[in-house]
Amino acid sequence: MKLSQYNYNFSTDMLAKYPADNRDESRLLVVNRATGEFEHRQFKEILDYFDEGDTFIFNNTKVFPARLYGNKEKTGAEIEIFLLRELNKELRLWDVLVDPARKIRIGNKLYFGEDDQLVAEVIDNTTSRGRTLRFLFDGDYDEFREVLHRMGETPLPRWIRQEVEELDAERYQTVFAKEEGAVAAPTAGLHFSKHLLKRMEIKGVEAAEVTLHVGLGNFRAVDVEDLTKHKMDSERIIVTEEAAAKVNNAKRAGKRVCAIGTTVQRTIESTVTTDGMLKPYDGWTNKFIFCPYDFSVADSMVSNFHLPGSTQLMMVAAFGGHDIVMAAYEEAIKEGYRFGTYGDAMLIL
Repeated sequence: MKLSQYNYNFSTDMLAKYPADNRDESRLLVVNRATGEFEHRQFKEILDYFDEGDTFIFNNTKVFPARLYGNKEKTGAEIEIFLLRELNKELRLWDVLVDPARKIRIGNKLYFGEDDQLVAEVIDNTTSRGRTLRFLFDGDYDEFREVLHRMGETPLPRWIRQEVEELDAERYQTVFAKEEGAVAAPTAGLHFSKHLLKRMEIKGVEAAEVTLHVGLGNFRAVDVEDLTKHKMDSERIIVTEEAAAKVNNAKRAGKRVCAIGTTVQRTIESTVTTDGMLKPYDGWTNKFIFCPYDFSVADSMVSNFHLPGSTQLMMVAAFGGHDIVMAAYEEAIKEGYRFGTYGDAMLIL
């Protein structure tokens, strides 16, 4: 498959700038792979397609306030950094993106906060925008993290409206977010409300939780036509023994297993046995999934509507079938579905 095969007639007007009034009242396009048919539903009706013993797999990562604004030493030039990955807890080492990056060099000091409460030194320069910073902080680790939380901002996508920060900070987390470490939300999970989770419990639909700490690699643009030459950035994943057991029990019982989002698919497909069962794992994955690909664990999935040429769209097309998924996107455009983080959802059966 080539990059050009994942284009569609996109306009920024299709991106949702606001979330739905209620999480589970976004629209849901249901795609049947066997028949190629589409249904138009509300997300809260998703349980109509699942029965007792079926299992949803959620990504329980939690977004942390990863965006910091500061100034460069001497010149006072304004800079923005995006905390990507903590490299060393004791030494306060972080991989970050810097904007603008061209004038930030090794040895430069960066200052954050009104009274320069936080100071960082650039110790490595690995890519055009990437840097490694050492934060110069005298307090203990808990104090350091508290300062990061107080000074940082939730890294909302640029197209999402900024007027109500408190609402965004809450709505940009899933209701099951627990494990802090992501720089972006697993968007398919944003459609689940506490009420919908309770209805799942009453119906007997199981919930298994895995963790993938979403990094910017999940959104890095593909700039090669030959997809085999694209390299994904590594992201931390955790599959517990409890989660693996729930999923494997459902599979052995012939029940449906539904991956809630591309981050879940990427996680579970990164740690499977030779007979298609889920394995416990704590480590990293740089798995890139695109057509053709044989999925081992889930037999259904939920996804938002992703941007043209994105790795998320490529994975969804690999799962649903390229032609069917691209036709579903055209259907969504025709019917006025909302795309992006706060947009509507698609269920592939």
